[in-house]
Amino acid sequence: MCNENQAYQRLEKSLTDVIAEEQAKLGYRKEAIRLYYPLSSLNHFFDSDVSAKEMQEKLTGFISYVTPRFGDTKTAYQGDRFCFYLASEASEYVHGHQAENTFIFDLVKMLQDEGITLADITAFFRKWDKDCVVKDINNGEFDILITFTTRDDPYYYCFKDEGCHIIYHRFLPEDYEDFGF
Repeated sequence: MCNENQAYQRLEKSLTDVIAEEQAKLGYRKEAIRLYYPLSSLNHFFDSDVSAKEMQEKLTGFISYVTPRFGDTKTAYQGDRFCFYLASEASEYVHGHQAENTFIFDLVKMLQDEGITLADITAFFRKWDKDCVVKDINNGEFDILITFTTRDDPYYYCFKDEGCHIIYHRFLPEDYEDFGF
């Protein structure tokens, strides 16, 4: 069970990582951003099982927590889908801490190269963590799953060779399990 401060840290890291990934793919622009999360994912951050209305209440504390770094932040929900409205200061904050996100920038750049293979991706991950776990999953959605063992990176990286290029998705372990891959 995590306390609220731990939940806030995990949620902020997730938002920061998504913004960094967006900047790696599209480039940096100081602009407001909207990011969407399902209620189930937010419940994972808070180690809870609350309704959307109760989650919206929990997020008021998070807004106060993250505002000094992200600027004016708001949340809204419709059904079980939450939107985080992040001010342009959030983009600027992540851009200013780009060195902390070198891995994702290098991964995105590598995936833009033609002729990249799953073996190349595995070798790339092993440069970051020689003991990373690589699993063949061949579940129709993805070909391989890679997780780190010694690096502070909680994500499950799933890759699919589509023939002409390789796609990837990054999941928190709990969200990966929810999908039932």
